[in-house]
Amino acid sequence: MRVKRISLDTNILVYAMDGDAGERHVRAMDVLDQAVGSDCILTTQALGEFFHVVTRKNGMPAKDAAEQVHDWMVLFPTVTASPAALSTATSLVMEHSFSFWDALLIATVKEAGVSHLLTEDMQDGRSVLGVWLINPLKNGWRETT
Repeated sequence: MRVKRISLDTNILVYAMDGDAGERHVRAMDVLDQAVGSDCILTTQALGEFFHVVTRKNGMPAKDAAEQVHDWMVLFPTVTASPAALSTATSLVMEHSFSFWDALLIATVKEAGVSHLLTEDMQDGRSVLGVWLINPLKNGWRETT
């Protein structure tokens, strides 16, 4: 099956910038390299979470983090959560016990036509609302699966 559209969760973006993350860094960089040649979108949520994590926890200067976010916004189309996605997210929390932020990410990418959400911290191989949750750091990632 050919993947139609992908999106990247915050953790993939963080590992791609964290040279101290070892194999996760290498794999995340590979995922980003492949995403450039794919139909990939990013969410404002993932970009905002990236900025927060790398500036608060990883010690990246805010100016550098902001420049990285800007570069990704130029490189990839960026979408934001709609009111309908917010409503869907609350339903996912109640029905499937997702964290609110994971549920909002899934609902947002679903609205954007994403078929595969690449993430390390959700249930690998699960489909939610027709979006496949794939951990590309576990077994690697190729655009066609």
